[in-house]
Amino acid sequence: MMILSTILVALVALEHVYILILEMFMWTTPRAQKAFGTTSQFAKETKSLAANQGLYNGFLAAGLVWGLLHPNDTFGFQLQLFFLICVSVAAVYGSITAKRSILFVQGLPAFAAILAVVLANL
Repeated sequence: MMILSTILVALVALEHVYILILEMFMWTTPRAQKAFGTTSQFAKETKSLAANQGLYNGFLAAGLVWGLLHPNDTFGFQLQLFFLICVSVAAVYGSITAKRSILFVQGLPAFAAILAVVLANL
């Protein structure tokens, strides 16, 4: 179970690095516009806001990696759980306020990782 939890946490972290890249560096590209359902005009007008969001996604990814690499297993578990809960809360909020698919794209992997992390640390 420990291997599965590590893989799931790493995947959630990678997903948030990808979101960081989309929001901070690719916001005005067709790829990001398709991913977020925005128009070219909207992307140009909100570029700095998106970069800010991307930075926060990077913090989530960094926290998850910190939890995976921390030498103290107990503290690493606590870090992983905290940042996975943050991702889950953000996914629920985003699904209510922005786009329903956020719950599945970001929330589902985070919920699965939470379950795996908790079970691996029983």
